[in-house]
Amino acid sequence: MEATREIEVGDSAARSAQALDELQDVRGETMTLNMGPSHPATHGVLRLVLELDGEIITKADPEIGYLHRGDEKIAENMTYTQFIPYTDRLDYLAPLANNVAYALAVEKLLGIHDRLPERCQYIRVICCELARISAHLLGIGAFAMDVGAMTVFLHTFTEREKIYNLIEALTGARFTTTYTRIGGLARDLPEGWTEELAKFTKEVSVAIGETDKLLTRNKIFVDRTKDVGVISREDAIDFGLTGPNLRGSNVEHDLRKAHPYLVYDQLDFDVPYGETGDCYDRYLVRMEEMRQSVRLLDQCLAKLPGGPVNVDDGKIVLPDKQKVLSSMEELIHQFMLVTQGQDAPAGEVYFGAENPKGELGFYIMSKGGGVPYRLKIRAPSFVNLGILPDLLPGHMISDVVAILGSLDFVMGECDR
Repeated sequence: MEATREIEVGDSAARSAQALDELQDVRGETMTLNMGPSHPATHGVLRLVLELDGEIITKADPEIGYLHRGDEKIAENMTYTQFIPYTDRLDYLAPLANNVAYALAVEKLLGIHDRLPERCQYIRVICCELARISAHLLGIGAFAMDVGAMTVFLHTFTEREKIYNLIEALTGARFTTTYTRIGGLARDLPEGWTEELAKFTKEVSVAIGETDKLLTRNKIFVDRTKDVGVISREDAIDFGLTGPNLRGSNVEHDLRKAHPYLVYDQLDFDVPYGETGDCYDRYLVRMEEMRQSVRLLDQCLAKLPGGPVNVDDGKIVLPDKQKVLSSMEELIHQFMLVTQGQDAPAGEVYFGAENPKGELGFYIMSKGGGVPYRLKIRAPSFVNLGILPDLLPGHMISDVVAILGSLDFVMGECDR
């Protein structure tokens, strides 16, 4: 599904190169400017070392690592279940989706990904799409505020607060959820939760429409984003971009369609994509993705089956507490799981999920036992930022703010 773009698009693909060429004859002394790491427009601790000729950027070097915590090495000293809380801290605007992606990778290693109860799969899809709406609401709100639209930020944060209320009722926490478990979920949906979710989908649809009216035809917003930060289809593919940043450049690729997981192949939704790959297209793609996520949530609520939310395997999932208190065998299973983790076979697996920022992938190398020998994370924010040295030159300093907002990255995930 192509994101609607009613405004005429000019020939902007060579904008950056043309601006640099024009500078060659008149270039004077350049100046180095540090933008960040303590700067509100860098959306976290990102440092950009910019070389400037007047207001025009001639060179850009992104400096990362200010939020590095060594998650991948930490994982090698923990059981698979113990690492789940650390996935919350990756894209901390979508912790529920991070939990699901990691659990699916471990379940692929254990060979139980095709044994997940149907109810568990539907609830996981609900979690992922709620996380997508929440992340895009913040991304669009912050992006709009960066270029001067304060009202939009207030609209989007009002809706995110409703999502956090739903998440708190579901998981017991608002921010760091740790809801998914290997082989299922921490708990089933609380009573009355689906009714609250159905109410939210109606309200957020109205809010998305209001945001559309505030921004999409707003001349100031359009002037700040149209034909700015153009990423060609070829460059988007060559630099390994994923998610809305890839689809904004006219590449119709979504892992939920290309490599379906959970029950996405049983649900009906469209994949929005842009035309020219500028900041404006990336905004349009995220707006339409939120509408499609609402559509998916409504379908999940209509089709949500009953039944268990965990696989029936005492060596994978903690046994029921009552059984632990009354059965020695169940007590042993719990003790072994808590102290040693699931006994994974030796081997290597990779699983990538379509997260709000792009493809969040986990590569796990196991030599057997309950602890991974190696664990590597494909962080979409890290990969997406790799295009900045090629993208920023030729633009003005004021364009940097719009470009960074349109890329919608999170440094917790980038640095890991």
